[in-house]
Amino acid sequence: MKWVRYGLREIASKGRRECMDSCRIDVSEELGRYVATEQCACSVVAYWVRVPATSIPGGSNVRVVKQRRLKIIAKSLDLPLLPFSMSEVLVPTESKTLHLYEARYLALLEESMKRKNNMFVHFILDPISISEKATEASFAARYGCLVLIENVERLDIGALVSIRGAGRVKISRFLGADPYLSGEVRPIQDRFNYESSNEITSEISNLKESIKNLNSLEIKLKAPEDSLLQTRLLNSLKWAEDEPPEECEESFFPSLQERLSFAALQPVSGSTQSELSRLQQEKLKAMDIKDTMERLKLSMGLIKENISSIAAKLAIQSLDIR
Repeated sequence: MKWVRYGLREIASKGRRECMDSCRIDVSEELGRYVATEQCACSVVAYWVRVPATSIPGGSNVRVVKQRRLKIIAKSLDLPLLPFSMSEVLVPTESKTLHLYEARYLALLEESMKRKNNMFVHFILDPISISEKATEASFAARYGCLVLIENVERLDIGALVSIRGAGRVKISRFLGADPYLSGEVRPIQDRFNYESSNEITSEISNLKESIKNLNSLEIKLKAPEDSLLQTRLLNSLKWAEDEPPEECEESFFPSLQERLSFAALQPVSGSTQSELSRLQQEKLKAMDIKDTMERLKLSMGLIKENISSIAAKLAIQSLDIR
């Protein structure tokens, strides 16, 4: 199995196996483009495609009209796709800064900004095993997240691009690969349970209070000089509470409750490598969950663990000062 170079570098992260309409991608040195060869025999829409290792970087829209608001709602979008490894899953409300410098990724950036309302899709290329005799690497496309471009800083070489996860999406099909991946995507949102609405409201109130308490502890923790005063947690919480951006398609933007359930899934100051690895696993679980209350409980458990960890680190820090 061979790993491919993305041509992008993650500068900072700010703020199993359910297949989200997975697509298997075979890596071949011989083929110079993506070719749909056959449909996957699974319950979701998927396609098999072959692509050269050097080509992997990091349909028509069905629309209906809501009669009362007379606003066109997109059921699907054709967007550029940017792949990442399994350790770099992006969840809604999370922010990340990328350094894009290859021509194909800069072309993706320009397309997103000029024709796609500052949107593209961040998704995970998950290596999968087909057979021991297979000579080509295969990947599944999972954990798609619609992202909004928040800021672009042009550099002598490439650009620094700040992005924000907006909502989960599934890739229905690949549409092209030259000069970058593109595909048709559809929104994924939680099932709403009216019977648990009061319980959800109460849990959200507790979660928001816990996030603010953790934020206060993080600020007290001695951190490197270049650390931001506002933690990623609070940044994500504030974004989740805001109204949806005008450029974001309404049908692709999750409910307030769903957005808030993701806000806690951010790294905290002074996290160890094992803590960051645990966070990645929790983020993968959260992306698979379809029930808001279940995700809120997962997030609340993570916040409680982080509060205990930061409190312990503060106690050690106070001893060092003495």
